[in-house]
Amino acid sequence: MFERYKGGEKALLVHVFFPQENDIEDLKEFEVLVSSAHIEILDILTTSKKIPQAKYFVGEGKAQEIADRAKELDASVILLNHTLTPTQERNLEQLCECRVVDRTGLILDIFAQRARTHEGKLQVELAQLQYLSTRLVRGWTHLERQKGGIGLRGPGETQLETDRRLIKQRIQLILSRLDKVEKQRSQNRQARRKADLSTISLVGYTNAGKSTLFNQLSNSDVYAADQLFATLDPTLRRITAKDVGEVVLADTVGFIRHLPHDLVAAFKATLLETEEAALLLHVVDAADPNLLDNIEAVNDVLMEINAYERPTLLVMNKIDLISGREPAIDRDENGMPIRVWISAQNGLGLDLLFTALTERLTREIKVCSLTIPAYLSKLRSRFYQLNAVENEIINEDGSFNLQVRIPLIEWNRLSKQEPDLIYLVQPQPIKHC
Repeated sequence: MFERYKGGEKALLVHVFFPQENDIEDLKEFEVLVSSAHIEILDILTTSKKIPQAKYFVGEGKAQEIADRAKELDASVILLNHTLTPTQERNLEQLCECRVVDRTGLILDIFAQRARTHEGKLQVELAQLQYLSTRLVRGWTHLERQKGGIGLRGPGETQLETDRRLIKQRIQLILSRLDKVEKQRSQNRQARRKADLSTISLVGYTNAGKSTLFNQLSNSDVYAADQLFATLDPTLRRITAKDVGEVVLADTVGFIRHLPHDLVAAFKATLLETEEAALLLHVVDAADPNLLDNIEAVNDVLMEINAYERPTLLVMNKIDLISGREPAIDRDENGMPIRVWISAQNGLGLDLLFTALTERLTREIKVCSLTIPAYLSKLRSRFYQLNAVENEIINEDGSFNLQVRIPLIEWNRLSKQEPDLIYLVQPQPIKHC
């Protein structure tokens, strides 16, 4: 849309060490990100700073060193493992005379390569446009349309303003289309609730093995590879769990540290499967030395999409890479499964995972009988909105006897909103008519 130095497949990587960050692991992850984008790494330059510099992000001396090294290696793009402001990005491009891309731009490029479905492409395009909209300044100064003189006076709109208007219109169009996708997914979730189908959502750090586990549990052939962001488009399959029946298993996009906020917003329709799941399977690469930071990064994203309070079972994957580690179930003081050790690649421990799933799903469902007075008819409506009513009897005094089956998390939420709910529970289930 606007003129910049052309990108390429040969990159010079730049990383700045800040005292408050775990930079070594961040740099290693950045190298894997670059490789996932099929870009050749020519060299890596590092420096240390307490705070970013306003003009170039790095100091002026280091910026000149980067420019000289890029020319020496004939690099076609410079990749920084940080988020740059539009001004910093533009200043570095002018100094280095080649394309400069920050961490966010790289992740967006990987997403653009991997998106396959129409929905996935829309989500990626939305994030790209939102990212691009702040980087239009001075992109078209050579095509300025506001001129003076007879015969040169234009419509009064600069090319920059035109671009911004076109991007805004395109963003609105994509948002309207994604809104339709969200409504369709909402209808599908409602249909599953009516059919009494619980949803289990796989979440976790990128390349933790979610798609491999998904294929093992559902006998599917979803694309799985040893690379970051192999899965972008959500996939749902029905599986059967003992003593629970059919449940829906959802595979989702992997998370990463410093995941761009625009991407989280763009994938809102997809991530709603996670927000409303009866149980989250948090898949963790148990062989990764940085696994605690990865778990924290995933929890941060779950908090951002309001899914942090969902019931969660940790799945410690890739135990085949850990010497002496056998499949097992870890339980809390109440005997509730909280962690399962498996290898999705080799199929180790999958029987234990199904056992833990069965225990968690049966314990996460509240089944009870209620007598709701007529003046609390709004509470009765709430149970119907949640598709939790299995049977109802209307009494002569106008009260309602309800047999309900509801996720425990929804029951706890209703209990906070209506403290007297606990006193409405009957000791024995109501018999069906």
